[in-house]
Amino acid sequence: MQQYYAHPQNAFWKIMRDAFAIDGDYVTRCQQLVEHRIALWDVLHSSVRPGSMDADIRLSSAGANDFATFLHDHTQIRLMLFNGKTAQQLFARFVATQSIADGIQTRGLPSTSPAYAAMPFSDKLEAWRTALTEQQEGRGGES
Repeated sequence: MQQYYAHPQNAFWKIMRDAFAIDGDYVTRCQQLVEHRIALWDVLHSSVRPGSMDADIRLSSAGANDFATFLHDHTQIRLMLFNGKTAQQLFARFVATQSIADGIQTRGLPSTSPAYAAMPFSDKLEAWRTALTEQQEGRGGES
């Protein structure tokens, strides 16, 4: 669908709705994220992934997005949140630490994927709400 978190069972948009009243069609939701100073971007710009599971990503085919340029162009960023362990691990593996400017903290959050069913929605919501509230208030928390 060429949309972030398009799978109807993915909890990302429900979390955004419950935390910030972000709702509407996809374009409207994305605009509302920007209003809340939230950006979405994949760690990888390309990879071969047979199937839909992140565990199926063929690491030999993975290419990371250009975070150095993105962060250079967006100097106000102080916190980067990762949707699940795999995103955080891919970032650590493929994105040079030089592209993370001083003062930018990183934090992994529970995956909103329906494949991560070990944590109930209420716990995911609380973890995301806490991290996003800290972002909104300018407190990055610990990495």
